[in-house]
Amino acid sequence: MSRLLKIILAANLIVIAVLAFAYPHLMVGPGKLIPGHTKLEADCFACHTPLLGARSERCISCHEPKEIGRLTTAGLPVVKPLTSVPFHQKLTSQDCVVCHSDHSGVRRYRQHGLFKHALLQKATLDQCQSCHKAPVDPLHERISGTCSQCHSQEKWTPATFDHDKYFALDRDHTTRCVTCHVRNDYRRYTCYGCHEHTPGDIRREHIEEGIRDFKNCVECHRNANEEDIRGEFGNGEGGDD
Repeated sequence: MSRLLKIILAANLIVIAVLAFAYPHLMVGPGKLIPGHTKLEADCFACHTPLLGARSERCISCHEPKEIGRLTTAGLPVVKPLTSVPFHQKLTSQDCVVCHSDHSGVRRYRQHGLFKHALLQKATLDQCQSCHKAPVDPLHERISGTCSQCHSQEKWTPATFDHDKYFALDRDHTTRCVTCHVRNDYRRYTCYGCHEHTPGDIRREHIEEGIRDFKNCVECHRNANEEDIRGEFGNGEGGDD
């Protein structure tokens, strides 16, 4: 390689390096900024540290954690908050870039707006409805309790609880949860919440069959089919014992 060519290549590299620092939004910017940061379009170093990238310390210099979701950076009340309740104050650490990417083009390289519930303080984790609207489908509107009883905080679906593993809600068992789970305590159940089941009737019917241990109903009964007796006293579907 001739000396002249080396000089030309070196000069080009120097020019590119200078341009990258002088006009980084044109040379290396991954995409347009979000509307709220449009005024910083040409001032990359307002958020980025050279060679180290965006740092949360720069974010907090404008966005005070105690005011996020309440006041704008100009100190004015937030008219239309993005969430129903401010929650940034309840994070375990103020690492803004974990969830926020202010360039629209960044989504090509990594997930955009990724939030993990593990960032929340422990006392806040069970307060799901402070940020999320309660489901209004027929099943959930009957339930009172914490979402974590059936759902994980990684994703809403699929639910971690499958009722059919314990008892199938078929035929006459499409009822309110509190009929079987008193005070919506899902760790316990009773079959005496229905007018057809009383302790006296249940005892009499089981004694007639020679069954004296009948406290744990779902050990033998897993659905509304009276012929589908399982466990010690039955053989499954169609059992005659």
